[in-house]
Amino acid sequence: MTKPVCVLVGAPGSGKTTVGEELAARLGVDFRDTDADIEALAGKPIPEIFIDEGEAHFRTLERAAVAAALASHGGVLALGGGAVLAEENRAALVGHTVVHLSVELPDAVKRVGLSTGRPLLAINPRATLKHLMDQRRPLYAEVATATVVTDGRAPEEIAAEIVGLLKP
Repeated sequence: MTKPVCVLVGAPGSGKTTVGEELAARLGVDFRDTDADIEALAGKPIPEIFIDEGEAHFRTLERAAVAAALASHGGVLALGGGAVLAEENRAALVGHTVVHLSVELPDAVKRVGLSTGRPLLAINPRATLKHLMDQRRPLYAEVATATVVTDGRAPEEIAAEIVGLLKP
């Protein structure tokens, strides 16, 4: 069984994918995003999964994707922003190096863009994003072995800080 070098968690707009790709390049390992795994498995984008089958079905796919990735990926792994909502996922993260990419609402809004295809942000996106962040922040803290603040910082700077955290 392979174990990820690092698992990234955080709210939408925290930089999980952008920082994850930069971090993987610096470490010379592969990058994997469970949202991309879900889309590949379902054969359609996440917004379509929400529309066609609903959030409950998406969360079922997400739990399976997280379990598979934690068991088989040896590089940098980014989890979807809501993956921490599932107790199974939080339990599965025990024993892994988990970095919470922390972001405040103004930076998250800038990065996400409020016109993108994020199904949970379709109605009143700013208020919804704030609610999601407030709801999930304690769960990110619960699973994290380290927290890195991303506000106002370049992905390269954030990745460099994480590399420093990963060195023994």
